[in-house]
Amino acid sequence: MGSLQLFDILSVLLIQQAEVIGNAPDWSFNPDFLFKILLSALSGLLIGLEREFKGKDAGLKTNMLVSLGACVFILLSIKFFGDEFVDKTRVLSQVIIGIGFLGGGVILKKNDTIHGLTTAATVWCSAAAGCIAAFYLITDLALFTGLVVCINIVFGLVDKRVGNRKSND
Repeated sequence: MGSLQLFDILSVLLIQQAEVIGNAPDWSFNPDFLFKILLSALSGLLIGLEREFKGKDAGLKTNMLVSLGACVFILLSIKFFGDEFVDKTRVLSQVIIGIGFLGGGVILKKNDTIHGLTTAATVWCSAAAGCIAAFYLITDLALFTGLVVCINIVFGLVDKRVGNRKSND
């Protein structure tokens, strides 16, 4: 059985099921959707690179997936905006809450120190980047991504110098 025949069979089955559900599947290609999710994945990649180089738990994959997921949730809320009981800000707030739970998972207390706060904050920023990408604010996304990366790099170096000074006292 060729892949075209399998595709035809799946299409017929989905259309039949859609008649039961009430909606026909939307097979149209949306370049706008593709571009937005690629922007969010790129932003998550750039943010995650610094975490990956430092050997942190939440690196490339985590930051890319968080950014991508946040973007898609916002895109879905925008798609249904204007329908009854649909509020895109509600989905935005739920993305923030969900990332809070994910970020809480990387924060650990060891003896008298707490580890993972910067990683959790970076994951939170990756979600924000995905939301910015979903609203197609390209310049804002570039500025935000650059600022997050710069903060992590510059203040990571400052933190090492201050940390070394504290340990030498």
